[in-house]
Amino acid sequence: MEAIGVLMMCPMNNYLEEELDRRFKLFRYWTQPRKREFLTQHGESIRAVVGNASAGADAVLIDALPKLEIVSSYSVGLDKIDLIKCEEKGIRVTNTPDVLTDDVADLAIGLMLAVLRRICVCDKYVRSGKWKHGDFKLTTKFSGKRVGIIGLGRIGLAIAKRAEAFDCPISYYSRSKKSNTNYKYYESLIELASNCDILVVACALTPETTHIVNREVMNALGPNGVLINIGRGPHVDEPELVSALVEGRLGGAGLDVFEKEPHVPEQLFKLENVVLLPHVGSGTVETRIAMADLVLGNLEAYFANKPLLTPVV
Repeated sequence: MEAIGVLMMCPMNNYLEEELDRRFKLFRYWTQPRKREFLTQHGESIRAVVGNASAGADAVLIDALPKLEIVSSYSVGLDKIDLIKCEEKGIRVTNTPDVLTDDVADLAIGLMLAVLRRICVCDKYVRSGKWKHGDFKLTTKFSGKRVGIIGLGRIGLAIAKRAEAFDCPISYYSRSKKSNTNYKYYESLIELASNCDILVVACALTPETTHIVNREVMNALGPNGVLINIGRGPHVDEPELVSALVEGRLGGAGLDVFEKEPHVPEQLFKLENVVLLPHVGSGTVETRIAMADLVLGNLEAYFANKPLLTPVV
C-alpha cells in the first residue's frame, strides 16, 4: 500500500505517524507553508485523510481532493468532518469509538473530585509552605452528589457507572429517553440542571448542541452547582461561563475542552473553584496507541476491500 497517498492533517501521535509513513505514502499537511499550492500539486495523489478533533476534512478540503475515498479520524468526535459532503461523494468515514471511553469517563470523575475537594489548590497550598501556618479550609463532599449527564452514549453511560460507585443519583438529558437504562430522564435540560449538583457534558457536538449549556442552564445549576465538560468546548457558551463563575452564579467547573483551543479565557486562571486541563480526555499511552491502531486498521481494511472496523459513513 506504499503507493497510496494519505494526508495527515496535523501532528497527532508519533506511533501513528511512523506507521502511516511506513505503510502508505504520507503527506504531512501541517508542514506545508503554501497549502493551496500543495493541494493543487498533490491532490490527485491523495486517497485518504487522517484527521482528529481539531483538524478534519471540511468541504473545501474535500473538493480539493478529487481522488479522496476515505477519512479516518483519530477521534470519536466528527464535528470537523463534513459528513454530508462525504455522503454525497461516496467517501467513507471512520472514527475511534469505545477504546477511549474508559479514559474520558475516568477523567470526568477526576474533575468532579478535583473541583469539589480542591485537589489542585491543596497541592499548591502544600508546595507553597502555607500548611506550616495552618490547615487548609474545608472543601465539599463528592459522594452522594446528584450527577446529571447531557448525552447518555458510551461515554455518558461509563461516567454514570463510575459515579454510581460513589452513591451518586444519576439523571440525564438527551434527544430521547434511553431504553437501556433506568436512570431518571428529563425532557428539558433546564429541568436536569435544576435537579442536579454536578452537570456533565458528554454529548456529540452538532449545530443543535453548540452552546447547549447557556446562561439559563448555568443559572439553573446555581451557585452550588459544578459544570464538568469533557465533550467539546463549543458545547458551552464560554463568555457566559466566565461571567457565571466570576459573579458566583455557578459554584465551580472542571474543563478539559475550550471553545478556541489552545486559548483559554485568562479570567479563569485565578479562580480556585475551576480546574483546567489541556484536552487530555483520551491522553494515555495505552488509549492513544489503541486509537492509532483503529485508524490504521480502518485504512488497511478499506484499501484491501474488507469491512471497515468502525464505519460512520
